[in-house]
Amino acid sequence: HAYDDVREQVELPEVSSDLMTFLVEECDFDVEHADGSFLDHLYFGFEYATQYYSKQSPLVMLLHSILGTGTNTFAMKADKIPDLRSLMNDFEWHQTESFPSILRLLYVGALRRELRENLHRVDDLKEIRFRRVIDNEPVVMSGEDLWIQLNYQLIHIIDFLPAANWIAHKSDTSFIIFRDLYDILDKAGKLEAHVNYTPADGRPTLDGEHHSFGSWLITRIPVSVVEKMAAKSIQSFSSRIGHSLDYEIEWA
Repeated sequence: HAYDDVREQVELPEVSSDLMTFLVEECDFDVEHADGSFLDHLYFGFEYATQYYSKQSPLVMLLHSILGTGTNTFAMKADKIPDLRSLMNDFEWHQTESFPSILRLLYVGALRRELRENLHRVDDLKEIRFRRVIDNEPVVMSGEDLWIQLNYQLIHIIDFLPAANWIAHKSDTSFIIFRDLYDILDKAGKLEAHVNYTPADGRPTLDGEHHSFGSWLITRIPVSVVEKMAAKSIQSFSSRIGHSLDYEIEWA
């Protein structure tokens, strides 16, 4: 099998026993993911980063949602943050604590637009300031770390992409974000994770899928409308927990 062949080529790194104990005893990952268990989703990111983003720690992808998902589910309480922080190095912690916030900012859209408008000076991105999702605490991230974070985000979205019929599913929210983020990273010269993506072409079809009026209608919603709906949804989720979606980029 192809999966077994890949696993034989690259060995997964060990996760410390103390961290595993924390995840088992202090966290609740009993949350259903769209295509399987939540742990399946976390493990996918861990494996993908190990194989295709080897220059950075895959542990970030294993823990990326521990401080919150886009729909206000939290695997742990904020008062456990010092314990988790002590089990990670500085880089891994900073990338992990920032992940839920950057994810929401990508879906709201303003961050993607600002990055695209400044592709001519990507190396002048000094830092970004934003708020942590779980407790609204302020976070400051360097420009270099933001580009790394965006590569992690790209890997994350892969698990949500349509399995087939990409032309027909061009308005799927995750697919919209994926295409835009991939293009931004590529044009900025900051795409470090290996993602073998080729845009689809041809006529939209739903081959092999259940055909209903609802499924047909979804494929006809304009991308711009879907983006506005996604932004409104994220804004609502953040508002419910007192999380600010304000951010500021400092350009050199």
